[in-house]
Amino acid sequence: MSDSLKVACVQLTATSDVATNIALSTDAIRAAHGTDAALITLPEVVNLVQQRGKLAIEAASTEQSDPALAAYRALAAELGVWLLVGSLAIKLDDDARLANRSYLLDASGDVVAWYDKIHMFDVNLRDGGTFKESETYRPGDRAVVAATPWGPLGMTVCYDIRFPYLYRRLAHAGARILAVPSAFNRRTGDAHWHVLMRSRAIETGCFVIAPAQCGDHDDGRKTYGHSLIVAPWGEVLADGGTEPGIVTAELDFHAIDKARSMIPSLEHDREIAVDAPKT
Repeated sequence: MSDSLKVACVQLTATSDVATNIALSTDAIRAAHGTDAALITLPEVVNLVQQRGKLAIEAASTEQSDPALAAYRALAAELGVWLLVGSLAIKLDDDARLANRSYLLDASGDVVAWYDKIHMFDVNLRDGGTFKESETYRPGDRAVVAATPWGPLGMTVCYDIRFPYLYRRLAHAGARILAVPSAFNRRTGDAHWHVLMRSRAIETGCFVIAPAQCGDHDDGRKTYGHSLIVAPWGEVLADGGTEPGIVTAELDFHAIDKARSMIPSLEHDREIAVDAPKT
């Protein structure tokens, strides 16, 4: 297992057109490859940003026929890099809804692991908008830790970040890197994004890698940007700001052992009973 890794986060403003998004992300991946990053990461729903459920379902493809997945697999093999496809909107054969599915590809373009987003963004932000992700997407039901040359990587997506128990379980299952590809709402991002990402890193003693969508999308969505790479002690190693681009950082994995030895909280978890009011 390598002691270090150069990772790149691609930040972009995806559209409601799949072909456009493939072209945008392909150019960005090639640019990220020019930084000598060995792992390149893409945001959530990188193939299709469409908040109108019916239109999203019409535009999506099955895993077997999805042009974005095929393009990314070919590109990973061509460039010889590992690629985290943050997530794709994938049509399911056995459900009227889609999967919000993250893929990890190795340097041969093979799918090493995939993960369906577990927690659905069903919220009413009042003046910030109402979202009902579960109407379009079927939630996943399994956590995933994938093997990489740099150690185990825990796969999550966006709204998952608000559920600490998931990251705790991933860390206990061996994860040393946590991926959180996102299309974070701008209002909630401004309030919570940085503190949530730093908290998950500190709580688990893991590196957190969070490539993000940014800007004003053609479906009306406004995303926060600020792709982050966070160290196990909570330091922000890279911040993508609000515009499309690429940020990189060198991960020194000795920092994981150092952080966990100073605050060994993963060793201190306890089962507790809760005394609740009787109704």
